[in-house]
Amino acid sequence: MAQNKDKVSSLLGLATKAGKISSGEFMTEKMVKEGRAFLVMVAEDASDNTKKKFKNMCEFYEVPICFFSEKEGLGHAMGKELRASLAVVDEGFAKAILKQLALTTTE
Repeated sequence: MAQNKDKVSSLLGLATKAGKISSGEFMTEKMVKEGRAFLVMVAEDASDNTKKKFKNMCEFYEVPICFFSEKEGLGHAMGKELRASLAVVDEGFAKAILKQLALTTTE
């Protein structure tokens, strides 16, 4: 399991370098509403409000969502500070990440 987490983190790093990640609540929400998000990731230690907001939004816009790592872990994977949420705006990266997560998105 830890190996998969490392792979997800390195994929996030690659996607960030490629400019295929939008992070922060505002940008994540914007990407989902514009139909540009292929995957939303929310930190497991994000507030219940944040989790609920993105879960409902992703259900409505039919975007896969997963809860992964902590804010620090998400941020670190991107080479940034704390991040509670991010949107993967590239289908290839989104599929690769979901594959590594073994499709543990909450239905």
